Amino acid sequence: MASATELSLGSAVCFVRSAGASVLAMACVRAGVADFTSIQLLPPRSEIRLAVDTKVCPDLALTAAVTGKLWLAAEIINSDDHRADTVVKKEIYEELKLPRLWMIDPRYDNVEVYHGTQYGLVLKSMLAGREILSEELLPEFQLAISELFQMPHPQS
Repeated sequence: MASATELSLGSAVCFVRSAGASVLAMACVRAGVADFTSIQLLPPRSEIRLAVDTKVCPDLALTAAVTGKLWLAAEIINSDDHRADTVVKKEIYEELKLPRLWMIDPRYDNVEVYHGTQYGLVLKSMLAGREILSEELLPEFQLAISELFQMPHPQS
């Protein structure tokens, strides 16, 4: 597992969306989690071994600092082959009993928010436009979906 960076108020994680037929944007998720020292933010695409023969590399991963157990995963859906993200990984996370999953879909500029339940992952909301992505267990975190999909402005 890659070394973790502790999440602190005002830290940022940048998502770089891969280029397909057209150039896709880069967006940053500002993760304000107050002083939660019990949560760690792993570097993007860190390998997380779930079993001897199963590993995932989420685009964003929050783990419990003490146990290293994956707590929240965010996956940016690949427009060239979305099955791996939308079906395969979701099944893996469901078997893992992942508490939170965010599926970020640049094809439609939306985010699907799943919560783990005793029955598996349940779609809690599908967010787009000016709706706010938030997490009750991270009270300082709020991000407008429109900000997530804005094209970056060149630095001069």
